[in-house]
Amino acid sequence: MADLVATLDDFASSSGDEVIAVLDGRPFALAAAEVEVVFAPGGPNAADEEILRLIAADARDKVVVTSDRALAEQAKALGTRVVGAGEFRGRLDSS
Repeated sequence: MADLVATLDDFASSSGDEVIAVLDGRPFALAAAEVEVVFAPGGPNAADEEILRLIAADARDKVVVTSDRALAEQAKALGTRVVGAGEFRGRLDSS
């Protein structure tokens, strides 16, 4: 998880994009200067529910990165653009 957050931190720093990483489970320390890390404890789908809560509050200019088909459909229904995790990983690797 630390490697992912570090990679996202580099992406946020170089792109200027706001990045929020929503993670399942109990909070633990992660080094991130540019990424807001949100933990969603509470069992299965807790992170998905938190993502949907965040975009329901304000879907403008948000992009959800996921390979979860149900989450992608719900995010699109809220007016949010969705990018597959593999596609996004390719962007990270090429930058």
